[in-house]
Amino acid sequence: MSGQDKEPCADVLSEVWLFLDSECDLGRREALQTHLDECVPCLEQYGLSEHLKVLLGRKCGGDQASDEFRERVRASIRQTVIQHRGGRVEVTSARVEVEQRED
Repeated sequence: MSGQDKEPCADVLSEVWLFLDSECDLGRREALQTHLDECVPCLEQYGLSEHLKVLLGRKCGGDQASDEFRERVRASIRQTVIQHRGGRVEVTSARVEVEQRED
């Protein structure tokens, strides 16, 4: 958690991509920005995510991802949890698969 706001880092990190894409409301954006300003580990993760977004944009050549693909990626990112335990980082993630059925 960061200094005064006591917002769990996992909550902030789960919304980093929404923040990067300006897809959260103004109040939430301000809360996330405050946390990032006060929490160095989260700011570092934000920097990595921002760099990844730039690289993906450059390598994809401006191609637009389908809405289905974007949602699968967002769901996968939300499921990733990073926990800091005594200097050790443990990453746990869940795999998301989408299958279309014709019923």
